Amino acid sequence: MLFMNPISDSFLNPATHPPDKSKTIILAGATGHLGQRIASYLLRSGAKVKALTRKDFAGASQLSDACAGGTCVVSAISGLEDVIVEAQTVLLQAAISAGVPRFIPSDYCIDYTKLSYGNNRNLDLRKRFNESLDKAPIAATSILNGMFTDLLTGQAPVVLFGLKRVLYWGNAEQLLDFTTMENTAEYTAMAALDESTPRYLRIAGDVINARGLQIAAKEATGNRFHLLRPGGLGMLQTLTRITRALMPAKKEVFPPWQGMQYMHDMFSGKPKLDPLDNQRYPDMEWTSVRQVLAQRKK
Repeated sequence: MLFMNPISDSFLNPATHPPDKSKTIILAGATGHLGQRIASYLLRSGAKVKALTRKDFAGASQLSDACAGGTCVVSAISGLEDVIVEAQTVLLQAAISAGVPRFIPSDYCIDYTKLSYGNNRNLDLRKRFNESLDKAPIAATSILNGMFTDLLTGQAPVVLFGLKRVLYWGNAEQLLDFTTMENTAEYTAMAALDESTPRYLRIAGDVINARGLQIAAKEATGNRFHLLRPGGLGMLQTLTRITRALMPAKKEVFPPWQGMQYMHDMFSGKPKLDPLDNQRYPDMEWTSVRQVLAQRKK
């Protein structure tokens, strides 16, 4: 199934995005928020995009046939073990069977390679799959982008607009990595068309600490924000354990305690992205935290 271009032809700019009709990208998760964006950027570049459907995952041979002719498999699927480990393993095997030379897994997160098992359930799943990916006879590239900046306008309890507070744990000077979903999708699309990508690519649309978030929130809204430190990382870890015990929500991908684990990891500084590969594709325009926060005001 070919994913149809949702963008009008007038948006295409062949001068800045020369078509590469020799590339066929196999995309899993094309109907998701990130997957749709990746597909759009690939199509703007003139590449062919073959979007995998649930029916393609019905059998190994069927999925392998669906991957045939692909120059890279890009995974943008989201879920728990049955998706991140099991479904991606099936997809990986199909890609190898079909002779696809490259594979981009569904990572799009902080640098889990610097974390030990047990810190973060969702990142542990990514670590497990990527250990298998490292042993597979296929070239692989993971895109690590920190936290999606988009989450700061709602889902992530960091910039508290109603209270005019910026919530942080531990050290207010700890630098944090943020990248919008749009920037992540554009970068992923270019990486999918780039035959020379390394095993990991690390990007951040903005690198900012709690004090920087405070300034960005003020500039974006015109209101004065204050810092709010409920406690250190040890307290956050304890609260995470209590929340998980009271509300396990084992079948949810992002229960409250999972977000708390992510915050703990980020404010610990351990998974800080370094070095950054932002300049690999110099034509990209990166969106700052302030720009995203300003969009919320509208």
